[in-house]
Amino acid sequence: MKMLDSADAVRGLVLALLLLAAGCSNLAKPRPQSVVGMSPTGTVSLTEIIAVGAAGGKGVLYFQGQSHPFKLVGGVTGGGGASNTEASGDVYNLQTLSDFPGLYTQSSGEPGLERSGPSDLWLRNKNGVVLHVTGKQSGMTLSFGREEILIEML
Repeated sequence: MKMLDSADAVRGLVLALLLLAAGCSNLAKPRPQSVVGMSPTGTVSLTEIIAVGAAGGKGVLYFQGQSHPFKLVGGVTGGGGASNTEASGDVYNLQTLSDFPGLYTQSSGEPGLERSGPSDLWLRNKNGVVLHVTGKQSGMTLSFGREEILIEML
């Protein structure tokens, strides 16, 4: 697994600080009810690393028969600690590839200490694209139950 370079770490920390200062975006937190009646339009696999409130990682979107690599940059709102999450799952409401990148709001559950174990993550961007990914988290982070992360295509 490739470690985050210093530019990504600084960028993630700056984004985390901006999110804290702004009080997070107004994106609604996605839940299972967000995709009732929808069929997946693609799949995604990702690895996310959180260290001292900054997050980063990489992933691949599988959409319309092609794979599209991307990177993750973001911050855990009010959180801290260190963890590594490997997850995969379904993409909903993706009409065109240009709708995929952007700022996603993640509902990671209730506020508190998140420890190693299974993860069940729901994310949504301003274009209405919803990601539902499950996987495994190792490590420990303090979370307010909400995270925002930026997805950029490579």
